[in-house]
Amino acid sequence: MADSSESLHMATSPSRGSRRGDLTSSPGRDLPPFEDESEGILGDIIPDEEDGDGEELIGDGMERDYRAIPELDRYEAEGLDEDEDFSELSPGARAEAEAAMRRRDREQGLGMGRIGRGLLYDSEDEDDKRPTKRQRVLAERAADGVAMDGEDEEMIESIENLEDMKGHTVREWVSMAAPRLEIYHRFKNFLRTHVDEHGHNVFKERISDMCKENKESLLVNYEELASREHVLAYFLPEAPAEMLKIFDEAAKEVVLAMYPKYDRIAQEIHVRIGNLPLVEELRSLRQLHLNQLIRTSGVVTSCTGVLPQLGMVKYNCNKCNFILGPFFQSQNQEVKPGSCPECQSLGPFEINMEQTVYQNYQRITIQESPGKVAAGRLPRSKDAILLADLVDTCKPGDEIELTGIYHNNYDGSLNMANGFPVFATVILANHIARKDEGVAVAELTDEDIKAIVALSKDERIGERIFASIGPSIYGHEDIKRGLALALFGGEAKNPGGKHKVRGDINVLLCGDPGTAKSQFLKYIEKVASRAVFSTGQGASAVGLTAYVQRHPVSREWTLEAGALVLADRGVCLIDEFDKMTDQDRTSIHEAMEQQSISISKAGIVTSLQARCTVIAAANPIGGRYDPSLTFSENVDLTEPIISRFDILCIVRDTIDPVQDEMLARFVVGSHIKHHPSNKEGGVASLEEVVLPNTFDVPPIPQELLRKYIMYAKERVRPKLNQMDQDKVARIYSDLRKESMATGSIPITVRHIESMIRMAEAHARMHLRDYVLEDDVNMAIRVMLESFIDTQKFSVMRSMRKTFAQYLAFRRDNNELLLFVLKQLVSEQVAYQRNRYGAQQDTIEIPEKDLVDKARQINIHNLSAFYDSDLFRSNKFSHDAKKKLIAQRF
Repeated sequence: MADSSESLHMATSPSRGSRRGDLTSSPGRDLPPFEDESEGILGDIIPDEEDGDGEELIGDGMERDYRAIPELDRYEAEGLDEDEDFSELSPGARAEAEAAMRRRDREQGLGMGRIGRGLLYDSEDEDDKRPTKRQRVLAERAADGVAMDGEDEEMIESIENLEDMKGHTVREWVSMAAPRLEIYHRFKNFLRTHVDEHGHNVFKERISDMCKENKESLLVNYEELASREHVLAYFLPEAPAEMLKIFDEAAKEVVLAMYPKYDRIAQEIHVRIGNLPLVEELRSLRQLHLNQLIRTSGVVTSCTGVLPQLGMVKYNCNKCNFILGPFFQSQNQEVKPGSCPECQSLGPFEINMEQTVYQNYQRITIQESPGKVAAGRLPRSKDAILLADLVDTCKPGDEIELTGIYHNNYDGSLNMANGFPVFATVILANHIARKDEGVAVAELTDEDIKAIVALSKDERIGERIFASIGPSIYGHEDIKRGLALALFGGEAKNPGGKHKVRGDINVLLCGDPGTAKSQFLKYIEKVASRAVFSTGQGASAVGLTAYVQRHPVSREWTLEAGALVLADRGVCLIDEFDKMTDQDRTSIHEAMEQQSISISKAGIVTSLQARCTVIAAANPIGGRYDPSLTFSENVDLTEPIISRFDILCIVRDTIDPVQDEMLARFVVGSHIKHHPSNKEGGVASLEEVVLPNTFDVPPIPQELLRKYIMYAKERVRPKLNQMDQDKVARIYSDLRKESMATGSIPITVRHIESMIRMAEAHARMHLRDYVLEDDVNMAIRVMLESFIDTQKFSVMRSMRKTFAQYLAFRRDNNELLLFVLKQLVSEQVAYQRNRYGAQQDTIEIPEKDLVDKARQINIHNLSAFYDSDLFRSNKFSHDAKKKLIAQRF
């Protein structure tokens, strides 16, 4: 009997550890009340709290529990109605009675404080569905992101333990159910509640923008994620494939909550991770980075077409026509069915084309940017796979930043060559950011646009932009002006899609060696958003246009883009233009005017776009420019190619003691200022020497100038409504007359178009929507300077007089007077050399000569000129008593 009571006691008083398994057993007399009812229901038991070893249910004494105990095997007489007969209950009446009894039992249990509601019976009755405390807390937390107090946090195990991975790797940990659910809720909460510094809901706006454009990519900034959810930001680079899958599911739920029927447009929502803090070079990718999220940059060199890739595949059994599947394909291997579940045959199976789901697939090759390759090394390249809506986001020639997962996959050919255990690597792209103008303009912040608009309201913005071109190059104002206009460019026109007129301005720099021609080209390569640099000696005709080669895999003829095609909507820079052979030079005729390249080779007949500005630098025949000859006699270029250049800049290395001294000071000051080991303190005395250059206006910071050029090219479209047509017609006829008389460069109809393009570029520089008279005057001035510089020295002076009114536009009076004064000085020096055979240290000029010359250009008051810094910096002094102007050498 003692044994039986002992077994009874053991059976009816389960320990705390076995509470979960025996929820509906009798509670027993000595069972302590639950500390928290919902905890008892859920059975969230921490293993450490199990006391003792528990009881042994299966063992030697197992049969004892099943022997007969007569004292216990009978019902109590009290409460039994054995004598009365009851009619059978209908189903409805039975359900009603059961519901009433359940309510009574619940109230009694609650009053006793022993048994939690729903512990004795199933709590999911239809009358009174109440969510448990855990469910309520989860719902509240996901909905409004309210921080939980300590007691609630203990209930959801994964909150406080998400960082503690219990000895698992990150990949294993995020694959488990509890951490996975917690990551899902945290990320969903982040998407719903994240606000910027102004209090705007960031992702609400991004999701609505995404849905307006019917896209399926949601960009999440890594820095924002790290600031709010640092645990997710830590897990993401370590286990990117698993984490991104959870993120995609959470993002889809958030999107569908806002737009319930959006799944009809996009089946999946892809979370794209931007601004990953660490940028790896392509050559520094190692085994350490395998299966990690990485960010790298490079230039796209080639890309395949868009192909369909199996996403979810179904098979037909050929014997019984049963449809097997679905099978979800991974990137690395093909998943195939083993046998048919219907007829147990082992095949053959065919892919069911209608029910199989495909996704877009494209493979691109990215190569290190030329500027980032270490000295003496060849650029390395890497393949990347683009899926879903990432396909066709970039094309060959684009410079991109790629964020993706660094994978290895089996490559048979590689293993044959290098022995078995070698794998090829590939980057599975997650996010692509292009570094070109359109994208860069879209990424401009409100502060940037504010700064650009404020800058455009400066009345001397034109001069400031000219002064900012090549700030480390002294002088050459005409070249800087020409290059600035070329960077901004005119407006391309295509009336009715039949006749295309280019909008790009082509520039040719020609002149003596050592006059910074190549430096200008290198500067433009850094400032222009898309620039391709090549040299005449190192570029062939096909290298500049396009070439045909066999594809290494498919062995078919494919077309590869040359420099002009890669520079589409950008700048193509060609140094040593005169060293190119005539054959090669004729290949770019079409590209410079029609802005297309026609190909008919190896059975490929096509036309490629080459809408680029061409800026070329050439040396004269014999090395130095001879001013006694015309331009065409000085340069070994044919007339067709010369007429395609809008601006011709002649650079002469003239000897001027004052200018040479100022140039030397500038160069020395520039070297001291930009020396790597130079400290800030030592430069203070040199600031005034280096910075002013030859313009009187402060230059614009280079980063802001880049943004300004991008913004102007992308957003401003100047119109020609208010243009002075008579003035352009008059100047054209005058130029034609002069060019026939002098026999220098021919003036053609192209030059009218050049003037219009330059006027548009000048208007765009000021962010104006209309071309004004000022723009036309500046275009005429640049055109005339370009034309007059190409003349013989004997013709040049008379031509300057003829066109003096146009050339004086926007020139400071002081500049004009200084030019006149320098001419008088040079005449005096020449006279003294001829007369005395030597030059004196001081040259004196009567003031009357300067006054007479000044009157010819309508300048009557010279006192401001005598007081100017320009007058003093050129070492001139004015003696009012003797009425002399002196210059010391």
